[in-house]
Amino acid sequence: MTKPIITVGFMMLYEEGHFQLTDPVSKYIPAFKNLRVIKNIDGGIKGETVPLKREIIIADLLSHTAGFSHGISGSQFDKEFGAELFKPFKTIQERVDKLLQLPLLGQPGEQWAYSAAPDVLSVLIEIFSGQSTDQFLSERIFKPLGMKDTGYNLTKVQQARVVQVHGKSAAGSLISMTSQPRMEGNTLWSGVNALFSTTDDYMKFCQMLLNKGSLNGQQLLSRKTIELMTQNHSGKLFDKNGEGFGYGFAVVNDVSSTNNVGTNGTYYWAGAFNTHFFIDPKEKLIAVFMTQTTEFNWYYHDKLRQMVYQAIR
Repeated sequence: MTKPIITVGFMMLYEEGHFQLTDPVSKYIPAFKNLRVIKNIDGGIKGETVPLKREIIIADLLSHTAGFSHGISGSQFDKEFGAELFKPFKTIQERVDKLLQLPLLGQPGEQWAYSAAPDVLSVLIEIFSGQSTDQFLSERIFKPLGMKDTGYNLTKVQQARVVQVHGKSAAGSLISMTSQPRMEGNTLWSGVNALFSTTDDYMKFCQMLLNKGSLNGQQLLSRKTIELMTQNHSGKLFDKNGEGFGYGFAVVNDVSSTNNVGTNGTYYWAGAFNTHFFIDPKEKLIAVFMTQTTEFNWYYHDKLRQMVYQAIR
């Protein structure tokens, strides 16, 4: 669940006045002017492209409406996109440079597509702050909130506490996967993934959000900024009934359309290995669910809400 943390860090820089949400990204990364859009996503990344109808603005990156892909869907375009984007680059700048050589899957503002846009946010954090994203997150979020076990690299003592990623064998048995996330020597400060954390640390992060930006006397964000982040900025483009997508979080707008228990105004997200959290400001409620299992499924999130909300009297 790296993306919400990256988004919070980025919005801290917004509060400092480094940019406007309506700024074209090309103002800070000129290569954004040269992007093109694939014409047929079934034909792969080498297919015919068309020019942008308008430039990508910063708000598009935050709401996943910029037109970037994540390389995880079943289309031929996404398969080839992911193969290029997730090669073993050394820095986040190298990965974003590759991202900008690939076509978009759609026009800015015309679709919601879960994407690699937070990697661009990581590069912008480094541009605006003058620090590496690793340093920025450590100094501005993790240390103030007491998140002592969160970061891109772990000590040997921390590594011994990490739960291995598990999957299922052909027979359906739970097994440890051969490939495991690298825990030391990382130099690519991804906005998309790669942060390690604990339930306790992530609860502190969520508590800060529920507390309208503060925890233990540390004010990270304004109440008004969190209100902005947790409104729907994707219109009707988000693909879940009764919900929209804000800046870094999905947002429940109409519980009656979700076919799940909950509260309007709840915001949430999840991680690739089936980690999930939601924050319900009306009920003053946080839930964090941690696993290390492949084959991501929203079932776990829906079941989490079901089990937590039934306890409210």
